[in-house]
Amino acid sequence: MDITGEERIAARREAVWQALNDPEVLKRCIPGCQAIETVSPTELTAVVKVKIGPVSATFNGTVTLSNLNPPESYRISGEGKGGIAGFAKGGADVMLSEASDETVLRYDVKAEVGGKLAQLGSRLIDSTAKKLAQQFFANLNLAVSGEPAG
Repeated sequence: MDITGEERIAARREAVWQALNDPEVLKRCIPGCQAIETVSPTELTAVVKVKIGPVSATFNGTVTLSNLNPPESYRISGEGKGGIAGFAKGGADVMLSEASDETVLRYDVKAEVGGKLAQLGSRLIDSTAKKLAQQFFANLNLAVSGEPAG
């Protein structure tokens, strides 16, 4: 599944970049995130609880930051195992550009699921994934700018 989008954030690009690399901000912004820990400057572990249709699962996974080009872009990749529910893995290319007094954050997400989750149907999974991505970026916008996404 592919998800692309854009979020306009009323903050300087450096502040957005800093938030995207701050585990505490990420924990507050990732829907269902219960814990996040830094393993190295480019690797994190996370515990995320997600409900997709009738299936609720807690995923334990790793997050890796690569292709770092501060404060303009990076790739964030993750893989999580949700026990009997299956697995989810994917990545997002995140690009930041300045537009007057705002930062435009563009994202291109590619993800896949397997196991019990894959049996739910691609439309349900796609719509839930889009909703989670939009919620994350809206939460990030609020965390950085202090204003709800408009």
